[in-house]
Amino acid sequence: MAFGEVIRARRTEMRIGLNDMAARLGISAAYWSRVERDLESPPRDELIEKAAAILALRLDDLFVEARRLPPDMQKDIGRVVLAYRRMRATGGR
Repeated sequence: MAFGEVIRARRTEMRIGLNDMAARLGISAAYWSRVERDLESPPRDELIEKAAAILALRLDDLFVEARRLPPDMQKDIGRVVLAYRRMRATGGR
């Protein structure tokens, strides 16, 4: 599922209206609608973090859907890449 689809499905499941969601995020409903329809790229990290909290989604999972590293990993990209390469070399063990 794409980022917007995940967000929209969860928001709908939780019965949170689009306008309410946008208000909680402090953004326009029109912009958030475009995000949910995947007409916009996933939003900035701060909005992803807020959306995860509102929708009770795991932050890491939402960043994966956005095809982006979580902020704490972005700060240590060298170690993240090294850990990934080591894991791949050992077959995930």
